[in-house]
Amino acid sequence: MLSQRADIGSAVLFFIQTASTLGYAVLYSTLVLYATQHLDYPSDKAAAVMGVFGAFNYGLHLFGGTLGGRWMSNRNLFVGGMLLQVAGCAALARGDEAGLLWGLAMFLTGSGLNVTCLNMMLTQRFAPEDPRREGAFLWNYAGMNVGFFIGFTVAGHYEQAQAYSALFSFATVGNAAAIVLALAFWKTLADRDTPLMQQPPAGWRWRFAAASAVMLGLVPVLWWALQRPGDTAWALKGFCALVALWVLQLTWRHPVLAERQRMKAYGVLTLGSLVFWSLYQMAPSGLQLFAVGNVDLQLWGWRIAPQWVQNINTVVIVVGGPWLAHLFARWRAKGWPVDVPQQFAASLFLMGLGFLALPLGIQLAGADGRVAFGWLGLSYVLQSLGELLISPVGYAMIGRLAPKQHQGLLMGAWMLVTGLASLFAGDFSGVVAQPADGSPLTSNPAYALLFTQLGVGSLLTGAVMLALVPRLRRMIG
Repeated sequence: MLSQRADIGSAVLFFIQTASTLGYAVLYSTLVLYATQHLDYPSDKAAAVMGVFGAFNYGLHLFGGTLGGRWMSNRNLFVGGMLLQVAGCAALARGDEAGLLWGLAMFLTGSGLNVTCLNMMLTQRFAPEDPRREGAFLWNYAGMNVGFFIGFTVAGHYEQAQAYSALFSFATVGNAAAIVLALAFWKTLADRDTPLMQQPPAGWRWRFAAASAVMLGLVPVLWWALQRPGDTAWALKGFCALVALWVLQLTWRHPVLAERQRMKAYGVLTLGSLVFWSLYQMAPSGLQLFAVGNVDLQLWGWRIAPQWVQNINTVVIVVGGPWLAHLFARWRAKGWPVDVPQQFAASLFLMGLGFLALPLGIQLAGADGRVAFGWLGLSYVLQSLGELLISPVGYAMIGRLAPKQHQGLLMGAWMLVTGLASLFAGDFSGVVAQPADGSPLTSNPAYALLFTQLGVGSLLTGAVMLALVPRLRRMIG
């Protein structure tokens, strides 16, 4: 009976994951285009808003993990977060700047807090030693990518007609579907063995009220922060610097030598991941602006919507993930070591090559300055292969490198790295101003210089990481 309930719960969460991803996929792929084309934001301001969007989305995951199962059940927190996402998408459908700011504030509060709830609900379906857990998470990851594929595809369809209100209305319906599914299978998604369950009924009520107040209170805070994206970005960077200093202090003072060495390895790998994700997260901002203004999006007589380009990543992840896992298994069976430091170094090389493909495409552009679509597609394929090498091992790495008493902090710091990378991606994306004449010939030199600098920087970081592989192996043990 318990086995059957676990299978039902994981199946339900697959479809909930797909539906809940739709709204985020729409905003992730369309926010910069909406801000520049509909609200007439300059490209640097739109990129800054996108950077803050990513920073809050990832940074609040840690906060959501603290609330879920302690102050509010995971299913309650998930539904509450999805309600805020629905309200946020509805506000965005208004089509004005006030709707943008309030809509993003509500959406980010919801998405930032409820993502960890899905992972926790899925984790609780299985015993720690249950061999089906890994497969359930793989299916859940596939459901997320299905949601991204649908969201990107629909977003591109509506963007070509500039029908942004209809697009955000679609996102509203998608998020609402996740709520309906959660309510329909409410008992199936019940929490199991959480700290909150040990509280008396009175404790449940006041904790629920407190968590609800926190959720609603975050909305005006984020609304205020989004009005000042530049100042907010600096404040968030300062906070990340304080966390980094705290982690360094804990590492320096840790009494167990072997564990201290592993914490040092964690720090080195974290810096490498920061470089990778800072470039990777330019996809919805700087690279998308480049695609719209400087790339020939006509392919075989069809115009490719900018959001559809993001589906290259989705396809590579879905197809390449199982293939890469099989390839690594064969290499290890033959005695060829494939470990975390090597994978991090290889991911940085792939990212660097992906960005260096773009200035080469600019050099070979036609008379009108438009870059052939194949160069942009090649860049996305290389970046996606790099993601396959670094992303799946990231969270698993912490369980091995972090001492038990510091695992929560180091997991939170790892999540903050992605948010900080989003801010740096916004900075890079705002470097090239969109020309007033709209000619790619005007902005191509600036893009070529930027992409070359970023690509070379990633290659150099990868070379340093590769040189450190023997030392990192010894530190990890």
